[in-house]
Amino acid sequence: MTGYDALTWEVDGDGVATLTLSRPDALNAFDLTMARELERVFLVDAHDDAVRAVVVTGAGRAFCAGMDLSAEGNVFGLDETLSPTPEELRGHLTEAPYHDGVRDTGGRVTLAIHALPKPVIAAINGPAVGIGATMTLAMDLRLASTKARIGFVFGRLGIVPEAASTWFLPRIVGIQQALEWVYAADILTAEQALAGRLLRSVHEPEDLLTAAQELARSFVVARSPVALGLAKQMLYRNGAAADPLEAHLSDSLAMFYTSIGDGKEGVAAFREKREPRFTGTTSDLPRIF
Repeated sequence: MTGYDALTWEVDGDGVATLTLSRPDALNAFDLTMARELERVFLVDAHDDAVRAVVVTGAGRAFCAGMDLSAEGNVFGLDETLSPTPEELRGHLTEAPYHDGVRDTGGRVTLAIHALPKPVIAAINGPAVGIGATMTLAMDLRLASTKARIGFVFGRLGIVPEAASTWFLPRIVGIQQALEWVYAADILTAEQALAGRLLRSVHEPEDLLTAAQELARSFVVARSPVALGLAKQMLYRNGAAADPLEAHLSDSLAMFYTSIGDGKEGVAAFREKREPRFTGTTSDLPRIF
């Protein structure tokens, strides 16, 4: 698909989109152009009802080598003339100069990924360092090549973990492992990341992308997009709720609306021993929270 400088975007007949970070000569380093394009993909293109799942990988030998540190001025694109307070940022989050001059660009990308009510799978084909690692935390599953190297190296640069990773990483690997990796700022092998429960699986390089695409396809073929979208919202939201009553409230509304929607077709298909033909779309999910 045209229209991107730092990415490629393709959607197959089953609705599995492959999003490729495509600055191979720079090891797919993350710059402001890539940030804007990733945000657009996950806020606009991936919401198309023809898209059922997204697989993210890198062109060439890297997934993403981190922030491109060659830019002039503030390499993160931030406005150094400001002195923002927490109250100012929260109160003016989407307004100038806070939206572009203060907000973390990686975090804007990961919030867009997290909000997509569809499966998102990372196929980490090579080095994934800094934002190259943290952007994958907002994805639902991470598969990696044996050649992958993953690093939360922020301490070496005198900056903090970004891209909302201090919310995502402890939920994936636990607080002790998250702290150790951030404190050490080491580069992890795929096997170390797998042992630490960051990765779902490790594959030979030539098998990785196909494995990720087939996994995505298994999630969406003959599945209700509405049921999957609501389930994703419920698992992330209710997993952090203070009381199971909160899960019961959203479960009840989600069950109510799916039972009078795609659920009718699902039950009919089960009784008739045939594949279901779901018609619901994620563009019109019922509000359950």
